[in-house]
Amino acid sequence: QFIIIRTVDYSRTRGAARGDFIIAFRFVDFLRNFFSSTLGLGSTDKVLDELSLEGVARFIKSGKCKNIICMVGAGISTSAGIPDFRSPETGLYANLQKYNLPYPEAIFQIDYFKKHPEPFFALAKELYPGQFKPTICHYFMKIMKDKGLLRRCYTQNIDTLERVAGLEGEDLIEAHGTFYTSHCVSFCCRKEYNLDWMKEKIFSDDIPRCAKCSSLVKPDIVFFGENLPARFFTSDFPCCDLLIVMGTSLQVQPFASLVSRYCRSSFLFLKYTADPLFGLLGFGGGMDFDSDKAYRDVASISTCDDGCLALADLLGWKGELEELVKQEHARIDSQDQKEKASESKGAAAKATAASPEAPESRKEE
Repeated sequence: QFIIIRTVDYSRTRGAARGDFIIAFRFVDFLRNFFSSTLGLGSTDKVLDELSLEGVARFIKSGKCKNIICMVGAGISTSAGIPDFRSPETGLYANLQKYNLPYPEAIFQIDYFKKHPEPFFALAKELYPGQFKPTICHYFMKIMKDKGLLRRCYTQNIDTLERVAGLEGEDLIEAHGTFYTSHCVSFCCRKEYNLDWMKEKIFSDDIPRCAKCSSLVKPDIVFFGENLPARFFTSDFPCCDLLIVMGTSLQVQPFASLVSRYCRSSFLFLKYTADPLFGLLGFGGGMDFDSDKAYRDVASISTCDDGCLALADLLGWKGELEELVKQEHARIDSQDQKEKASESKGAAAKATAASPEAPESRKEE
């Protein structure tokens, strides 16, 4: 039996067209969690010998933890210099006054974009992928992938830093889309464009328009009012051994509903830079950190990078992680220098070709 409740705040909902679908399952999840945690029904198998970061490390090292899923948000990219969305003074939404928006979220509203694309593309120029380097968190996930432990990374981020760090398309569920590809917004056209094409348009201050039909072209990020990618509904969670949540306050639906998908015998590890109860009230996913019945959930309150370093240290991976970050950042810096040098040479060659030749001095006979 499905119970449909229309209580979604659509201003904070991606994939609004599926809002009722998500809420129906969320309510069922809420009932399941209630009966499990409050009434003591359902599985309470204890997989950790201690509800601590040390307990998590021992679980990973035991060989029983073979499928780790990460849920990540903007907080894992702030140390790269990319602002999060909702911090009161430093967040993206708090610093959009120059765009004269009717309200901050309008910059990611599909209907507003179609009428006024200029603010979005001006912001995209500031935040465009390729200007930032992955963080310790991104490379921690890469190490888990290399060790065969990462089942999937579900990300809210559109900065593509997971890909830069070495995760591939199969490793990722980019819930809110990506800059990696773009499409014409016309339903009858939908011509695809690549990252380099979009970058050229944005950095030349041109509003990207389709070569085929002249409609707007938008990066494949999910705006408010658009459906989420079909892969978002992949059923990874029943086989999840460990769920790691980093850098998200779980305020945006339906991404936040993923917490309720994990198997009840799994262990949830939550890593926040803020109060762990923030965003977890209401349906909340059944997380329990400190009650008498707590048996599975751990909160580590620190920056995301510090939390990953601490866990890597307990796993014996810290040196490997630090060396990977050092090497990859050096490689990215070197590549950027080569690209800038090439661009400078190209610009100089164009300038030389465009300038009139100086007349040769007349030789005296």
